[in-house]
Amino acid sequence: MTQSVAMVTGAAGDIGAAIADRLAADHDVILLADINPDAAASVAGKLGPSDRFVPVECDVTSETSVAALARRAAQLGNLRTLVNNAGAARAVSLHDTTPEIWRADNTLNLEAAFLCFRAVEDQLKASRGSMVNIASVNGMNVFGHPAYSAAKAGLLHFTRLVAVEYGKFGIRANAVAPGTVKTQAWEVRAAANPNVFEDARRWYPLQRVVDPKDVANAVAFLAGPQAAAITGVCLPVDCGLTAGQAELARTFSQSEHY
Repeated sequence: MTQSVAMVTGAAGDIGAAIADRLAADHDVILLADINPDAAASVAGKLGPSDRFVPVECDVTSETSVAALARRAAQLGNLRTLVNNAGAARAVSLHDTTPEIWRADNTLNLEAAFLCFRAVEDQLKASRGSMVNIASVNGMNVFGHPAYSAAKAGLLHFTRLVAVEYGKFGIRANAVAPGTVKTQAWEVRAAANPNVFEDARRWYPLQRVVDPKDVANAVAFLAGPQAAAITGVCLPVDCGLTAGQAELARTFSQSEHY
């Protein structure tokens, strides 16, 4: 029997590792793709046996590298799920954004997802599989990091493009938009302001920030059979951030209940 495969890009990071771990519950093999092969191998080793968690070095901004990744997926079995998770943000304001940063952020956070999908689209057609893109609340509202945010907004539209054009092949395409996620990427900010997460809580109705496992659970749902009729949507996993802010509601309403 052919093995079912899930491919996760940016798999060496906290969110990518959590997604890989969660998808192992209903996939035979998880392909952990990352530009840092040592980090990917380390994560794969922690998650489980080498025949189930397979690390692969890949630069998702390179057509050649992505093509090699697609070939590796085909060797392992039936690619059922593609998770475009690789991403990063650079300049925090538009004023600080150079043309180089603008292009780099769009290449990594938007074009890479396009390259990965096109490289494996035939495999997803064969399996009537699913693509889940890791977007961001930044693609829905302004929270800083403009080039990254513009790319994530584009990623949301790319998700809908695939859903509409490839639905006839049984391919579903959805996105998850995390809010602030407590990962190692926040260590620098936490070092500068040890209260950064405590300060952020006031903007979240659930009074906490997102855990990588929250994102992973959403990905598993959208990729799985319970979401068989869901395509072209963006699921915010943001502890209520994009729903509204109690502090603002309290200011406007003068009600103590917010």
